[in-house]
Amino acid sequence: MKHKMRLAIAITTAVLGVLGPTAGNAQDKYSLQSPSGIALSDFKGYEDWAVVSSARTDEVLKVIVANPTMIDAYKTGVPGNDQPFPDGSKIVKLQWKPKKSTEAPFAVDVPDIFTQAFVIEKDSKRFPKSGGWGYAVFNYEASSDKFTADPSPSDCGHACHVAVKAKDHIFHPYQKR
Repeated sequence: MKHKMRLAIAITTAVLGVLGPTAGNAQDKYSLQSPSGIALSDFKGYEDWAVVSSARTDEVLKVIVANPTMIDAYKTGVPGNDQPFPDGSKIVKLQWKPKKSTEAPFAVDVPDIFTQAFVIEKDSKRFPKSGGWGYAVFNYEASSDKFTADPSPSDCGHACHVAVKAKDHIFHPYQKR
């Protein structure tokens, strides 16, 4: 009996020795903040937000998700009804490198490596110079399983979004379902 008890203690100690440091080093991605002051914690739960749209460039596949405030605004016709999105609206563009599916019986690209979360939030008081929208980019490094706040200025978000000023600076319409 003593032998079994010692064996159990030895196994438990070994497992904790291996798992303990790993668990202690797990990243809290929600502790990150961009140089512009936008915190990823402002978007907590984005993983479960409703899909607005999807997009593809030559380099990335994107799924665009929004929080309930923004989804409700879309459902009332914003921005097509000439109304702006309300403060508290948030949208996240999740981006993956694509790969060809090896399983589908037809040619189709599917997400491969997750690379980035581009976040946008509406707060007219915090971001009056950019139509009320704040922008930030959080990069993901698959090899380390860690997010980092992109250090480059995120004002590209606003500069790029000027083309859709009439749509309250948002490119992606809420897609018909």
